[in-house]
Formats: sequence, C-alpha cells, structure tokens
Amino acid sequence: MKFHRKWISVLCAVITVFSVNAAEPVKPRVIVSSDIGGTDPDDFQSMVHLLLCADSLDLEGIISSPFGPGRKEDILQVISCYERDDGKLKIRSDHYPTPDHLRSITKQGETETAPYAGVRKPTEGSEWIVACARKKDPRPLHVLVWGGIEDLAQALHDAPDILPKLRVYYIGGPNKKWCPDAYLYIAEHHPELWIIEANSTYRGWFVGGNQTGEWSNGGFVTAHVTGNGALGEFFATKLGGTIKMGDSPSVAWLLKGDPTDPSQPGWGGRFVKAWDRSSIQFDRLTTEGDSMEQFGILELVLPLGAGAPEKCEVQLEVENQSLVGHVPGDGTIRFRFCPKDAKIYHFTIHGNVPSLDGKTGAITAAAPSVRPPSAKFPNWWTDDPDPQFAEGVHQGAKTVSRWREDFLGDFAMRMRGIR
Repeated sequence: MKFHRKWISVLCAVITVFSVNAAEPVKPRVIVSSDIGGTDPDDFQSMVHLLLCADSLDLEGIISSPFGPGRKEDILQVISCYERDDGKLKIRSDHYPTPDHLRSITKQGETETAPYAGVRKPTEGSEWIVACARKKDPRPLHVLVWGGIEDLAQALHDAPDILPKLRVYYIGGPNKKWCPDAYLYIAEHHPELWIIEANSTYRGWFVGGNQTGEWSNGGFVTAHVTGNGALGEFFATKLGGTIKMGDSPSVAWLLKGDPTDPSQPGWGGRFVKAWDRSSIQFDRLTTEGDSMEQFGILELVLPLGAGAPEKCEVQLEVENQSLVGHVPGDGTIRFRFCPKDAKIYHFTIHGNVPSLDGKTGAITAAAPSVRPPSAKFPNWWTDDPDPQFAEGVHQGAKTVSRWREDFLGDFAMRMRGIR
C-alpha cells in the first residue's frame, strides 16, 4: 500500500507540474519593422512601449525600415536606454530579453522606397524575416509594420513559401503613401497574405477616449512617464512630452484580445474583412471632378509626347511628396500616389519633358464606405467604415480609444517598475 501511495504522490506531482506549465501563456513570436528616426518621431515612443512589453513577447527581430534619415542606430539608441533600466526591469520580470540579445536581432532594412516593380534587392532586414519565418516553430510569426513595407514585400518575393507563417499588422495610412509600389506588389502577387491593414483605426491610441487629467496626451506623460527611468525620460523628450505612439496598437493587439480573430474586440482595435484593394488608373491628367477611395492607389499613365529626351527626369509634386515618374519604355510615364486624407489634392508636374512640364491636376479622395468582403483577399482585414466606430473622420478609431484607460493603465504600471 505504501508503494502505491508513493507512486500516486509522484504522479500527482508530475500532473501538477504539467498543469502549471500548460497554464502558462504562449508568447507570440514578433518582428517589428519601424521607420524610427525617419519622417515621424512617434516611433521612438512606440519603441519604448515595445521594450517595456518585451517580457510578454518572443521578440525575434527589430528592423529599421525608414522613410528618410532613420537607421538602425536609432533603434540601438532606445536599447541603450533599456540597458540602463535593465536591473529594475529584471526585478519586475525575469522574462525580459538582455540588451545584447536585442542588439543582435536589430537589423538594417531598406533605406529607399521601392521602385515601380515593388521590390529591389534583399536587405539584412528582409533576409531576417525569411530566416525567422523558416524556423521550425509551430507558432505563427507576427510582423508588425510601423513604417515602410518594402522589407516585407522583398521577403515575400524572395521566399513566397513563408506566406502561410506570417501574421501581419500594418500601420498603413500615412505610411502607405510613401510605399504604394511595395504595397501594390503584395496586394497583386500575394493576396492570400494574412494581414491587418490599419489605415485609421490606430489613431484611437491618441484620439478619443478619456482625454481628461492624467489620461490626456500631455497629462499622462507628466503623471506616469517623466522621471521613470532612462526609458521614461527619453520618451518625454519626444513630441513635446505628449503621447502619440501611433504604432503601439499593433503591440497592444497581441497583449489584450484575440490575435487569431481580428473581428473580436481588443486593445489593438477591431477590424472587418477587406473589400477589393482600391487601385484606380487614368490615362490623362485628372481633375477635382475625378474621385477615388481614401488610402487607395492612384496611377497616372501619361504620354510623353514629341520631344521627350532619351532620359526622362520628371516628378509629380503633391503636398510634401515628390513622386518620381516611372518610364516603362512604351511611350508613357507613370506616377503612383496614395491619399491619406479624404479631401481634394492638387499636383504639379516638373521635369525635362516639354509636354508635361508645368502641367497641373487634381484628385478628390473620399472616405471608404461599407462594402462586401473580397474573395480575392480572404485573409485581409481593414478598418471598420461603420460611422458608429469612428472618432471624427478616423474610421474604426473608437475600437481602440474605448480601451484608453486600460492600455494606458498597463503602460503606467510598466513605467512604475523602472522608477
């Protein structure tokens, strides 16, 4: 009888161990692609948030994918702040990665926008996406795109076999306007990609919700960020000490919600199945009377005309962009433009082609409306255009802002750990 009791006790202990292990959450595998240091300083804030949440993630890569001057050194700058707070972070959780590990997974991605084809050549960043996706790991690989989508497009071009492994959360909107060619490459060649295209939902992180007192964009930084470790001090120097953190919903989506079903509510928003991705082509200069969908892709295919030089150097100037024309050799020049706002855009063409130099045009961009999902894009998700979920003009943003006190409360708790 004692023998049986002994082994029953051992068996119970084993069952208890396995039960505890089974209860531990499986951390998601994550790669972040950021334009930190480029056109928008809010990526510095989101990088601080990412590193404070690194104990809850299996962070496998941080890629510099800038528009403009940003480089991986900007990521390393934030990691240096993280290193100064490392001792206090380890007190809170022993699951934080070491600073050296973070440096080892920081890679330089594409530093130029994609050409008309949508891809150019492999980069350290794109090759890292491929290597991570090909690891023998049953978990999907979450790729959070905060800036240029060029490295993802290149990875899919070079290794299409990785597509089923990827789960992409793309902060589109203003980022998408800088890389229409890479975006169209993915939409046209890899329409079955599992992707959330958040063109406006992400704005709920800093627009709407409780904006009073300590929950306001400036009040929160004063009350919960300033004075909290090297990371908090660094954060407070950006954007005049106010919150933007427009890329953080992609991380929050993995922290609270159901990452397998974007239609369910969570800190990163709630999304609907996408309709056909909007792309419209004109073979003439457009006017205010011509319309297209906000966040869609406009392509102008214009004749070069007589007297065009052998080497055409022509740009289309629209707002703060100078779009270089693509000359395919068929007597035309092509320009692609993505409007981030619902309004009228005016443009002017400059260059060494006499028939086009000085020409002007316009296009009217209208907000997306509710449409049936597309069978061509079975795994593509996007902002809910239902007006009840909008914060002002920002569609879907209320599906994030409704959680403002929850996700900022979590951020404040993590900040207190490095005080």
